[in-house]
Amino acid sequence: MKNPISNFLQERIEAGDFPSAVYLVAEKGEIVLKDALGFAVVEPEKIEAQIDTIYDLASLTKPLVTGLLCAKLIENGDVERDQIVEHYVPELIEFGVRSEFDCLDTFIEDLLTHHSAYQAWKPFYLLCNEASANTRGEILCLIANKIPPQFDPEVIYSDLNFLMLAGVLEKVYGKKLDEITREQIVGPLTLENTFFNPPKELQKRIAANEKGNEYERQTCSQLGYLQPPAAAKGTDTPLIAPPAAASRSATEKNPPAHAGGSDKFRDYQIWGEVHDGNAFFMGGVAGHAGLFSTAEETYKIAQQFLPNYTTLLRPETCKLFRTNFTKGMNEARSIAFQLAETKDSTAGSKMSPDSFGHLGFTGTSLWIDPTKERIFILLTNRTHNRELPFANINDVRRRFHDLAIEFLDKTPSN
Repeated sequence: MKNPISNFLQERIEAGDFPSAVYLVAEKGEIVLKDALGFAVVEPEKIEAQIDTIYDLASLTKPLVTGLLCAKLIENGDVERDQIVEHYVPELIEFGVRSEFDCLDTFIEDLLTHHSAYQAWKPFYLLCNEASANTRGEILCLIANKIPPQFDPEVIYSDLNFLMLAGVLEKVYGKKLDEITREQIVGPLTLENTFFNPPKELQKRIAANEKGNEYERQTCSQLGYLQPPAAAKGTDTPLIAPPAAASRSATEKNPPAHAGGSDKFRDYQIWGEVHDGNAFFMGGVAGHAGLFSTAEETYKIAQQFLPNYTTLLRPETCKLFRTNFTKGMNEARSIAFQLAETKDSTAGSKMSPDSFGHLGFTGTSLWIDPTKERIFILLTNRTHNRELPFANINDVRRRFHDLAIEFLDKTPSN
């Protein structure tokens, strides 16, 4: 007999929010509940979700990889939270043109808490030249030198922050992010189903995502990056056009040579490769997205943020993840996470205020309650087999957490 959590998620599958869901609930180092529901793949064939189905974790990459690795460097003294990015990546000054933004100093802590002045998102696959060995460096220089800051006293959640942090990690370690992840996280935790760019032979164990990049294509069009094809016929007008003047950057005023916008978006079923367009452009390895994993291996990484269970960090370092570094702002942010005390967070109504969590665009989420030592993982593929717009599943996440906590609180052993 299914429990109320499984029954609820099955209802949401039947309502069309997502085709599959795998969840895991743990307390004090023990997995208490887990289940797999629905179909991980609906097209081009039907494959049922299993407990060990591999999901594109999307932005869970931010805390599980980039945030965790940064905390390790902070702990060792190799990176300081109050140091500017250029201290670790001096090329941003050497090869950049900082005259427009000399007033902007971006500190490591600002990036980790989304309190930098960086804009939320940019389609770097349209702003950069063709993907090459220098793509990663070119993106960092664009972020640091060519994209105008948004001087806002509030939190602005931004992929750019974690793209920049990945650049710091790669500079400090002297290796690419996927190699660092294998050596510092995957290897020590003996993970077998966690990686960037999953092997092709595992495709049928992976939950599928959107067919093509239609969501990003529409977003780029709405923001003014793409002109309608008719406007370009018979003219020299590039397919890639700058956004409205209010948000133009130096790069967009003088855009680099492009091969055109129409061929920058995938049109096939995205299954077994990263959904995020920028991460795909960067070879599947990025600081903001690209990690694939199962619920159980996500849980093993999540344990590293709890002092009584971490093996990768010192217990005292875990305070960074439950501490509010953005008091009085629109969001309560710790290192790499949002805190449950944030208004309208997806933690639900029953989690401790210093609980911390993160969401992934593909339909994934992770929340950790450090007071009760509880971990909540919900993996869905809401972008698969659905016409736009994708379902907003934040209410589903809140209800999932409330139901799980109700179950834990009623369990006699708790």
